[in-house]
Amino acid sequence: MRFLRRSLVGLFLMSLTAALLVAGGYKFYSAFQERMAREGMSAPARERQFAVNVITVEPARLVPVLSTYGEVEASRTLELRLPTGGRIIALSDRFEEGGAVKAGDVLMRIDPADAAAAVRVAQADVQESQAELSEAERALLIAADDLEAAQAQTDLRTAALERQQNLQTRGVGSASAVETAALAEASARQAVLSKRQSLANAEARVDQAKTGVLRAEIALEEAERALDDTALVAEFDGVLTGVVGALGGIVNANEQVGSLIAPDALQVAFRISTQQYTRLVDGQRSLPRLPVSVSLDVAGVDVTATGEVTRESAAVGDGQTGRLLFARLDQAAGLRPGDFVNVRLDEPELANVARIPSSAVDAAQTVLAITGDDRLEVVDAPVLRRQGDDVIVDAAAIAGRRIVAERSPLLGAGIRVRVNGAAQGEQGGAGAQTPPDGAGGMVVLSAEQREKLIAFVDGNTRMPEEARARIKEQLAAEEVPAELVTRLESRMGS
Repeated sequence: MRFLRRSLVGLFLMSLTAALLVAGGYKFYSAFQERMAREGMSAPARERQFAVNVITVEPARLVPVLSTYGEVEASRTLELRLPTGGRIIALSDRFEEGGAVKAGDVLMRIDPADAAAAVRVAQADVQESQAELSEAERALLIAADDLEAAQAQTDLRTAALERQQNLQTRGVGSASAVETAALAEASARQAVLSKRQSLANAEARVDQAKTGVLRAEIALEEAERALDDTALVAEFDGVLTGVVGALGGIVNANEQVGSLIAPDALQVAFRISTQQYTRLVDGQRSLPRLPVSVSLDVAGVDVTATGEVTRESAAVGDGQTGRLLFARLDQAAGLRPGDFVNVRLDEPELANVARIPSSAVDAAQTVLAITGDDRLEVVDAPVLRRQGDDVIVDAAAIAGRRIVAERSPLLGAGIRVRVNGAAQGEQGGAGAQTPPDGAGGMVVLSAEQREKLIAFVDGNTRMPEEARARIKEQLAAEEVPAELVTRLESRMGS
């Protein structure tokens, strides 16, 4: 029992000692906090200052670049078709995808047996029609001679009639003889009329024979053209694409067996907005022939070409907007029809503008400019063009001023900022000038700024007298530590 009683007493004494130590520590901490509050040792509140990147706006004359996307097209393309069908009996060695051919090369030939037979039949028809024409011409000559003979006989019959009439007048002729001569003369005239009809029939036969010859010659020309169409010939120098067909295969009439593209005659079709189109034709009746440049990124290497705008689409397609423009390309090495390329063309020049990062302008087309006391001010900067990550703005209101290059939600009008990369003496709100070379962290204060800082130190009753005298002595010197000036200005709240 004695051991238990002594253990409990010892435990009580230990607990009491620990409680007394805790109470003493709390009392010491409370006294220390009260002394600090009484002597004014608490840190003064400071105005928050943000670091920003700035750029100086320099007005200039700039040429905006309109950037869009387009598709390369072939301005000279020929569809390869055979007007007549048949079996393929010959193919050129270059009749393959991407094959380069010359003008006049025979690319494909089909079996010409039927076409050649048609040509021989047409030639025979021509010879037959020519023979018919010759026979008709000879018949015409005979008919003309027969008419001439009949006319001569009529003349004789007329002369005999006149002689009988004269004899009758003198009283030596008879009436029957006159009547007989008159009947003979009428019969001769009837024969002349018949011969004239025969001559007209001969002339008509000649005309028909000539028509037959012409038709036979036309048929011969068609047969010869059909024979020529059995061979597919390249019309110009180019490259083949989409080729089909093999030896022994059957080709239908007018079936497309490929396309021939002139690789040096390329154009690019691209679409721009109506607003961009209006800027291009501003003050002109038609679209000017503007220079363009196109580029195609191929494994990190740009394939480029130049050209000029030649025309625009006559109408806007269904469901589309803007304007479709076409530009002819010069020396488009490496580009092929179907390539999706980036198109750039220069717009009319703009004056009194500046190119700044797009991050410096907000949706209201304003920028944050830095005032003389290092505070922010909202200034209008209308956006005229967008150029990639930059914008071209009207520099009338911000010419020569420093503006924030990257805006953030923390920045706004009236907020004090500090320029990244600038010495403290370069801050306009400090009223200090940049120190001379070799001065390090020392700045030269203006008289007004010096008086303002000394008045603040004299009015700070929480500052110890010894510290106040030391600071006033530093402020009275010609050069003052920049760190001291910054600390005092932050405590002033300005």
